[in-house]
Amino acid sequence: MSKKIKIGIIGAGSIGSVHANAYATLADAELYALCDILPERLAEKAALHNIGKTYENYEDLLADPQIEAVSVCVPNHLHAPIAIAAFKAGKHVMLEKPMTLNAKLGEDILAARDQAGKLLQMGMVWRQTPEAEVVKQAVDAGRLGEIYQIRVKLIRRRGIPGMGGWFTTKAMSGGGGLIDIAVHFLDLAMWTSGLWEPSKVSAKTYAKFGSPMKDYKYVNMWAGPPNYDGVFDVDDYATGLVRFGDKATLVFEVAWACNAEPESYIELLGDKGGVKVGMGDTTILTEVDGYIADVKLDYKAERDRFAAELDKFLLAIQGKGEVAASGEEGLVTMRLLDAIYKSSEENAEVEV
Repeated sequence: MSKKIKIGIIGAGSIGSVHANAYATLADAELYALCDILPERLAEKAALHNIGKTYENYEDLLADPQIEAVSVCVPNHLHAPIAIAAFKAGKHVMLEKPMTLNAKLGEDILAARDQAGKLLQMGMVWRQTPEAEVVKQAVDAGRLGEIYQIRVKLIRRRGIPGMGGWFTTKAMSGGGGLIDIAVHFLDLAMWTSGLWEPSKVSAKTYAKFGSPMKDYKYVNMWAGPPNYDGVFDVDDYATGLVRFGDKATLVFEVAWACNAEPESYIELLGDKGGVKVGMGDTTILTEVDGYIADVKLDYKAERDRFAAELDKFLLAIQGKGEVAASGEEGLVTMRLLDAIYKSSEENAEVEV
């Protein structure tokens, strides 16, 4: 019987609980310690997830020699300092998206990882959907041919999270809907297509619904309720064009809030076939034996995406596989996000 890997979770909020629930399903994981700066939430979540050790300070958790790996589930501005401290303490790191606030801090994380000789896995959980996996397999097998165009659409009609809190405060989040939710689909588009060298970006971000905050109408709010004494200084809509040299282009439209019907998908267009990911019925539009044909990809739809992601993290620690999403890939996505924001600020096409 293999020794269980003792896990520490830093951050007992919603995503910390998601990680705890997923680890609890994995035979190789032992939920060993939990950290949060809010004592009441820490006690409540430790009891809920049956975690015996608790810490209010992440440095104290990282100093625990029993802990081999940590999940970092905190606001974005804390990703870099905590991940770097974890590597210095000799821990493997599972880091939630986005990587950090900007690419420079991402480079610092990778440098700390390399110096420590430990593993970093990025939290790009959408890669773990069976639908995305089967599309990537089709792309890798050449069934779409040469991919030359990608469309990313991720629209929420009213989906600004935690208004007035860290999500909408640029100093803590790094940005709004673009860095919060577009990060998933931009990563997914590059992962499925194999196009990891974005070269130029022409883009624009907007903030049309978050300010003044009291005028924002919504039905429900993730990470709410709103704090009207807080800050909203981030984007709630972003759109643009990404070039991958002369190989391909990607157009994206992402909204936390806008006056449009909700949509969520990426579309890959190749010279042999095209396919959408995110529609729940994955069909390659192609030709077969000289006829126009629709070929449905068969896959088992049910899966705990977070459990699948964290299982790969544990297997990588044991030397039985690769991390599900690498730090290098996280850094590419971070550089792309930086370029999108820069393009918007300069009203010009910029290099990635």
